[in-house]
Amino acid sequence: MMRLNLVLLVLVVLSAMYVVRTQYEARVLYTALDRAVAEARRLETEHERLQVEKRAQATPLRVETMARDQLHMRTATPPITQYVAAPTKEQP
Repeated sequence: MMRLNLVLLVLVVLSAMYVVRTQYEARVLYTALDRAVAEARRLETEHERLQVEKRAQATPLRVETMARDQLHMRTATPPITQYVAAPTKEQP
């Protein structure tokens, strides 16, 4: 009878240790999941901010201003426009 009690005691201790280990792993995984969700939220916010910034950078007025100031471009007007015609074949 003493042996049976000892075996049962060992089994109870082992199962208790397994439960503790499983709970610890669950907490670690939950913490990792929580961190991953927070990182996903941060990345989504950063993506939205970058999209807004991209749209702000691509406004027609800003593009025109940059083309004029940095690239020294000017608006095409009829006096400075050169038209090129494709050569035609002459028939004899």
